[in-house]
Amino acid sequence: MDLLSLGWNEKWVAKMADHTENGFGPARVVREDRGRYLLLSADGDCTGETTGRFRFQTEDPSRFPTTGDWVVVGESGTSGHVLIHALLPRDSAFTRTAVTTGRTEEQTLAANVDTVFLVSGLDVEYNPRRIERYVTIAWDSGAMPVILLNKADLVEDVQARVQEVKSIARQIPVHTLSALDGDGVDQVRTYLRAGSTYAFLGSSGVGKSTIVNALLGEERQATTEISDWNRKGVHTTTTRELIVLPEGGILIDTPGMKTIQPWTDEEGLEKTFADIEELAARCRFRDCQHEGEPGCAVQAAIDAGDLDAKRLVNYKRLAKEACVRAAKKARNKQISQWRKVLERKRREEGRSASTRASKVDRARER
Repeated sequence: MDLLSLGWNEKWVAKMADHTENGFGPARVVREDRGRYLLLSADGDCTGETTGRFRFQTEDPSRFPTTGDWVVVGESGTSGHVLIHALLPRDSAFTRTAVTTGRTEEQTLAANVDTVFLVSGLDVEYNPRRIERYVTIAWDSGAMPVILLNKADLVEDVQARVQEVKSIARQIPVHTLSALDGDGVDQVRTYLRAGSTYAFLGSSGVGKSTIVNALLGEERQATTEISDWNRKGVHTTTTRELIVLPEGGILIDTPGMKTIQPWTDEEGLEKTFADIEELAARCRFRDCQHEGEPGCAVQAAIDAGDLDAKRLVNYKRLAKEACVRAAKKARNKQISQWRKVLERKRREEGRSASTRASKVDRARER
């Protein structure tokens, strides 16, 4: 297996240097399934799992390997199974908010992506507010976003929706296509470069797998016909998987998500809603809430028809969610530190008990 075709380059060589000196090698995660991983390395494909030490030292679930990650592995055994000793620092990561075991945590969807295609259907699934959420995730990830408006054959006034998307996603390329017919897929191909990684994000049934199949030239990913009764697409991809294109480039198709809550900071929001941020800077009051205060530039733009009021509502909603998550992040960090203190104390008490027992045994022997 040629690691260059998987995206390996001098940047990753530098990140791997210390591990290489210790006799370890790199591998890229193709797929993850309940703690077991399908990997590609210089020796070909293999399965792997993290070491006990890795699991003990990594309390944050988002820091476990996921599709697209580069990991540090030992030599494979006769069964083609390896142990994952470390995770190389990520260049980019797509994360969202997830609730597991009663805790709000960060979930990583894909890692080390260069360009992310945000796919939205132009049929009944079209939702500008949802697109704003995906754009926020994209900016926060570190990858370059491109918006694909699929199923253009199902609507009449395509350009009106294109202009609406361009108005809420400034500086992001927007393309229309009908992947089922193959129309517009060549626009996607112009972005593909050997050794670069591309992810497809979008809601269930928007046609991500159809686009991937068109790029591959074969029915690699399962697809489903649009439902007759509600004209909605049906979600078919069930896991995140890395796919190497024959002519170069690496694709990651992801399962559709019915709901999407970004795990983002202020930077992601500022880029997604740069127009509102610019207007807010011109408000008379620095702490303006844009709810009717005198001299509010944001409200003036809404009254003039230059800003959609629904966009402001979504901005406030995402900002509020970000504040709530920030508090939960701080609480999770405090809980993790508290657990470490308890675990350290437990180990120390265990060693003390063992020392006392040894002294008692020696005393009895005397």
